[in-house]
Amino acid sequence: MLMMFSIVAPGCVMIPLDLGFSRDQDLESQILPQTADAFAEIDTLALNQEIIDFLDREVTNRSSGPEIVQRLQELLFGPDYLNLQYDDLKTRTAIETFEDRQGNCLSVVSLYIAMARHLGVDAGFQTVKVRPRWDRRGELLVLSQHINAIGRFGGGTTYVVDFTPEITLQQLTANTVSDLHSRALYFNNLGVESLIAGDIDRALDYLRNSLWVDPTLSMVWNNIGTAFSKNDDKALAEYSYRMAFDLDKTNGTAINNLTKFYFQQGDIETSERYAAAMERFNNKNPYYHYNLGNLAFAEQNFAQARDHYQDAIRRKAAEPDFYLALSTTYKRLGDTEQAERLFEVARQLVITGDQIYQPSREKVRIVNERSILRETSSGFSVRTGAL
Repeated sequence: MLMMFSIVAPGCVMIPLDLGFSRDQDLESQILPQTADAFAEIDTLALNQEIIDFLDREVTNRSSGPEIVQRLQELLFGPDYLNLQYDDLKTRTAIETFEDRQGNCLSVVSLYIAMARHLGVDAGFQTVKVRPRWDRRGELLVLSQHINAIGRFGGGTTYVVDFTPEITLQQLTANTVSDLHSRALYFNNLGVESLIAGDIDRALDYLRNSLWVDPTLSMVWNNIGTAFSKNDDKALAEYSYRMAFDLDKTNGTAINNLTKFYFQQGDIETSERYAAAMERFNNKNPYYHYNLGNLAFAEQNFAQARDHYQDAIRRKAAEPDFYLALSTTYKRLGDTEQAERLFEVARQLVITGDQIYQPSREKVRIVNERSILRETSSGFSVRTGAL
């Protein structure tokens, strides 16, 4: 999943800001003029005959759900079979993922679910919150979110299949979502990828279709607002950002984008009010400071990165990733003794804490009915200014 330019809230903390928003059907009809799925010919979960023949040839024992799940892992990732590789630059359908032998988490999960269902195994989509990570792509910052597969064998046994190279899943944050929801995410991702490529018209086509499939997705309203802003459709951009926040009061992405929008329109008072609300909100968020550190590190400003990582640790002292990042930074600053000390702190936190690190070779986890896999990209969100 791709979101453009986002700030992720710690937990479910809401941003204390009243936009005085009210729905406008005239504007919404301009944003969403279509009355049917504009890409009905695209079936993200379809299998072609080549894939069906592959499964029929390679999966001969279909009497045991757990054995089928393990066999699918071999077929998808084994070096003698598909050997799928992770690629977060393009979102694919199940067939495209099979043909290209690569995909992001949504693409690979779609292929897995389609295969599992063909073989008679229960499988569906599950979104999971992840530690926020931003990537700079041109003038945009992209926040990746995550989706994996979940299913039941019966008798209260649940399995979870995850594909990202290495993930940390947050505890108790998973939500099972429908195939339609995953379809909306697919077109959202295509929209963001088109935005990154500079094809605004195509981006609008995809993002509109995403909202036609599921108009409740806050991240998509934010992203289509970015597309309208780039197209200089000020009224539609503003309304889309406001709708995004109305649907999700933790969506700092929308407030950040509105802050920049009002500044560009000369409404400095409103821009500063929103900026102040986000500053108060972000200042409490350790992952905000962590990602500022990541951006500074990527620009080789190691002293600034050190300060941001230290700010993150002051707000959440038990996060091993913060210490690992700070250790690496001190190493680049030439302080190997401090780097080694911080690395040891991170290692001890992993051993004694409640974090679960999942290597890529361990794709499948079997959990009981009330368990949940804890913390990896299912959707993208876009932000249009600097953090």
